[in-house]
Amino acid sequence: MAKLMVLTLLGLGLALFRDHRASYQARLNAFREVKPVELPNCNLVKGIESGSEDLEILPSGLAFISSGLKYPGIKSFEPDKPGKILLMDLNEEDPTVLELKITGSKFDHSSFNPHGISTFTDEDNTVYLLVVNHPDFKSTVELFKFQEEEKSLLHLKTIRHELLPNLNDIVAVGPEHFYATNDHYFVDHYLRSWELYLGLAWSYVVYYSPTEVQVMADGFDFANGINISPDGKYVYIGELLAHKIHVYEKHANWTLTPLKVIRIQNILAEEPKVTRVYAENGTVLQGSTVASVYKGKLLIGTVFQKALYCEL
Repeated sequence: MAKLMVLTLLGLGLALFRDHRASYQARLNAFREVKPVELPNCNLVKGIESGSEDLEILPSGLAFISSGLKYPGIKSFEPDKPGKILLMDLNEEDPTVLELKITGSKFDHSSFNPHGISTFTDEDNTVYLLVVNHPDFKSTVELFKFQEEEKSLLHLKTIRHELLPNLNDIVAVGPEHFYATNDHYFVDHYLRSWELYLGLAWSYVVYYSPTEVQVMADGFDFANGINISPDGKYVYIGELLAHKIHVYEKHANWTLTPLKVIRIQNILAEEPKVTRVYAENGTVLQGSTVASVYKGKLLIGTVFQKALYCEL
């Protein structure tokens, strides 16, 4: 009887493991096939070889690009070099990138490991760049002032908080005010692996200001990208492993109210539709993370590899 019970428990354990593995593979889209969709004129961006994980385009056409991310389990082509912020002028005929010089006596450039980025422009047209940073695989937000003439970033402040332990992406709503996604609940890498594998939807979104820090939304299976509508009324949150986009209404007190969850985006449309403008199977780009449009041009970034610039 005892042996039968042990075998029964073992069988249940194996069945549970198979179910979890199948679920995990489905969440990762492990067996998804991509049908290519080509654009007429696409070129790899010169000067980007070690990632373009996030990008932000100003109304003027200047684009900031975070490059060189080192992330556990993700390949890096420049493991011994610090990350950098690149600048690209999309008004140029054949745009290339240049690395922005970072100034400021308290900034440790050697451990710079940039992830998500966001900009905020104040009433004096001063541009602030907020960057998620992972020095020694921890999480901070670095606040910079963009100095366009000098083509440099002046480091103003490093932000740390216990509610910002596993930062992924950020959207600025002020010079020192932002919403940010924590893509895991646990900080320990071993526990994070189990959190990911078991599908524990424990990641969350935080609002930060110098006077208030608060969890504004939670229950996500890997909260990833975050952005805000041009009118500032809605916040969009990407739930990576659930393959969903969450739409929240932003209130005057910075709280968020969920409006809808959609799987195909045309945000807030009555009948959401999607137009797939570009797709390929990894022969050109691997691990794309971000895309943005400026005057009929499409800029696509990747976690650790190249960037692509296309005409729509």
